Formats: sequence, structure tokens, C-alpha cells
Amino acid sequence: MSMLQVSGIYKSYGQTRALIDVSFQIRPGEVLALAGENGSGKSTMMRILSGEEVPDQGSLTIDDKPYSPRNPIDALRSGVALVHQELALCPHMSVAENIFLGQMGSTGFSPKEAEAKARPILESLGYPDLDPSKEVRELSISLQQVVEIARTQAINADYVLLDEPTSSLTKADIRKLFELVQRLKSQGKAIVYISHFLDEIREIADHIAILRDGQMVHRAPMAEITEAEIIRHMVGREMSELFPRSQRTPGEELLQVENLFGDNAKPSGASFTLHRGEVCGVAGLNGAGRTELLRAIFRLDHVRSGHVTLKSSSPHSIHQSWFGGAGFVSEDRKEEGLALGMTISENLTLPGRKGWLFSSKANDEVADKFAKKLRVKAHSVTQNVSELSGGNQQKVAIARLLHSGCEVLILDEPTRGIDIGSKAEIYELIDQMAKEGKAVLIVSSYLPELLGICDRVAVMSRGNLSEFIPVSQTNQEKLMEMCVQ
Repeated sequence: MSMLQVSGIYKSYGQTRALIDVSFQIRPGEVLALAGENGSGKSTMMRILSGEEVPDQGSLTIDDKPYSPRNPIDALRSGVALVHQELALCPHMSVAENIFLGQMGSTGFSPKEAEAKARPILESLGYPDLDPSKEVRELSISLQQVVEIARTQAINADYVLLDEPTSSLTKADIRKLFELVQRLKSQGKAIVYISHFLDEIREIADHIAILRDGQMVHRAPMAEITEAEIIRHMVGREMSELFPRSQRTPGEELLQVENLFGDNAKPSGASFTLHRGEVCGVAGLNGAGRTELLRAIFRLDHVRSGHVTLKSSSPHSIHQSWFGGAGFVSEDRKEEGLALGMTISENLTLPGRKGWLFSSKANDEVADKFAKKLRVKAHSVTQNVSELSGGNQQKVAIARLLHSGCEVLILDEPTRGIDIGSKAEIYELIDQMAKEGKAVLIVSSYLPELLGICDRVAVMSRGNLSEFIPVSQTNQEKLMEMCVQ
């Protein structure tokens, strides 16, 4: 049977062993999910398959013939193509020119001929209306991804490697991508799919291969493994252990929201209280108004009417919310949560609540203390925050709130796009904050997360916020029923 066979692969970088005796198969007409935490070896394996890295030991074969790519060009010639998370397109060039990038000069065909050749490829992928003469910079992110995948089909790749393909896509675009993947699968292509989103993996993949600490710890048909089992193999512990819960005794009210209305009726008359030492969660579908609620509370967005009380103050601006003791972590950490061009230290200590100015050395010492407390994995606090993994970036965003003494923490999708191990550390951090007497308000699309870490939970639906109820009195089915009403 035709397949790409990975046998006994080892790869080290100095003293770090990235892959240890890894073996698995990639079969045409199937989607294989390659799962694991950050640092588990997924990216290293993808780079070896695509010719970007050479293994120290082990072998690769395609159809029982040796496959030893020394660079990505070798891999492409053998029908193996990697689509990176960060798309590698030339924005000023046309769709067709990007699809045939590197081929037009060697074969001598013109841009018009490239457009003619691109049309059947786009049609085979289900995008007959995508204009091959259009410049790539005019396309949405999802259509740019289609162009990247079309490039793999221009060289007739039989093995397509997708690394975090949905990280920048909307729900609607994710659905279109899944349709495209199914189309490739029906054409006999083999797909290797990497994602942190377990619901995506369960929906799209036929088989799963799980890496932990550079070793292949489990392989199974997707239909024969549960989400809890996937998590256990990825992190080496049971799913129930992911959600630590200290003994919590709610104290005084720290946040009171009364009949809050935002723009476009989101939120629409929201009212609730949040107490010291508790974690409250808000569930709901995309577009229900969850993010708008948090932004209205923190005064990031305009409020038409209603009242917010932080301890004894009533903030009417972001500045007043911040100096009143509230902190906000956006769901979009790259655009709003962090200054990616600055260091860990600069992100963590800016802005200081009192506005004091310290020396760079003093800031670094303070930042180092919080980075260690939150177990931020970095060379030092002088490292640029853009170089960190998503989970460690999120820790820096939360650490800034703790450094500034925030007592009310407003967290919008704090674990989105990060691996299971980092999620477990964020959950532990949230539990610790509640234990220390802080109040946490969290929005999440992942219902097991809310039920696992929260004391009370409410549902946002069409701008309306339900009452908060103890998590012991509800479950995923009840919450979802409320979400769709």
C-alpha cells in the first residue's frame, strides 16, 4: 500500500533531544492529526518531513523507496509540501504568480499562461471564482491560505502538511478550510494536520499520533480515542487533574454591574456581582456579546447606559478602571494584549500603576520575579516577547496585571491557541489568584474549561446575560441549550 513511512527518527540540538525513536505512517486519502504540547517535537517532525531539517538517525520512505530530502525543493520533487502557520506569499504578486512561484522562469510560461494554468487548480479545490489575476494582498487571510494550498497542488503534492492552519481564521473560514481538506482527501491526498484545538482534530482527522517530550506515546484511529484520553497522552495526566480547585470562600463584592447596555445592544441590560476569591465564567456562541460585555465593563468600548462599580469607585474610562484595581487581558494578545516589539520586562512592567519610573535594571529584577512566579519559559526577561510561545506570551500578559496589583482580573479567552500543557498552567494560575483573594471574570468558548475552573457560570445569548449559577448545578448540555436559545 502506498504511504510515507517514518521509522526510528532521532533529532537533537546540542544537549536537547527533540525527537527520540519516532515512527508512524502517513497514508493517502487520510487525515493524520499530529498532536502534542509545545516542545513535544511536532514542528521538528514537520521540518524533517518537508526537508527543512535532516534527522540524526532513522529513515523515511515513500512507497517503500528511500525518501531523504536535503531541502524543501527535494521534498517538493517527491510530492511533500509544508504549509506554514505564517503564510509565505508575495503580497504584491498575483494569485497565479504565487501559485507558480519559482516555476515560471524555469518553464518560460507568461503571467497570462500562469493564470490559465491556475484556474483548474483553484476549481479542483472548490474555488472556481477566485480570480487568479488578483493581487494576493487584496485577499482575506482564508483565501491567502487557499493560494498557499493551491501552490502545493501546482507541483501535484501527494502529502500536504498543515501547521496550525486555523490560527487566524474565523469559524466560517474554518468550515471552508475543512471542506477543502475533505476535497483533497477525496482526491487521494494525504494530509498531516497540526492544531491545538482538540474539537478540530476530532472533526477533521481519521487517525491521531501523539508526541510527548519528543517521543511517540500513542497512535490510534480517531473514532477509538476520547478527548480525555488524548489529553492524558499529551500531558501525562488525567483530564480531571487539569483543573485545580483550591478551597474558595467568596468574600466582599469587588465588581458590581447594573443594567449595563453597550452599543448595538451588546450587552443588553447585564447585571451581576463578582466577589473576592471567586472565579466566574461567561459562556456563549461567537457573536453573542461576550467580548462586548467584558470590554464595556472595562470601558474599552462605549457604554450607552448602566453602572459599573469597582470596590467603591465608578470608572468611566479605561484609565479609571485600571487605577480602580481592574485589569483586562484581550482575546487578541498579538494586537491588543502585548507590545510584540518590546521585551518581556518592558511588557510586564508597563504601565506601572503609580506611574513611577525605574531604571531598566530595576524593572528587569521586578519582571524576573514575576516571570519566575508564573513559570514563563524564556532565556531571560530581556528576550523579545514575540519570540515566546503563545502560552508564555499569555503568562506575560497576566503577569502584568499581577505586577500592577489588579484585584479584579477580566480575561477574554485566556487559553485560546495555546497547548494543553500551557492551559494547565494558566488554570493553576487562575486558581492561585482566586486563592489569594482576587476576583476573576473569564470568557471562554470551551465549556469543559468553564465548568472545570469556575465557581459560577452564566450564558450570553444575543446580547443578553443569564443569571450566574453554581457550576455544580449545570453541565455542558444545559449550557449549550442556553447558548442557542
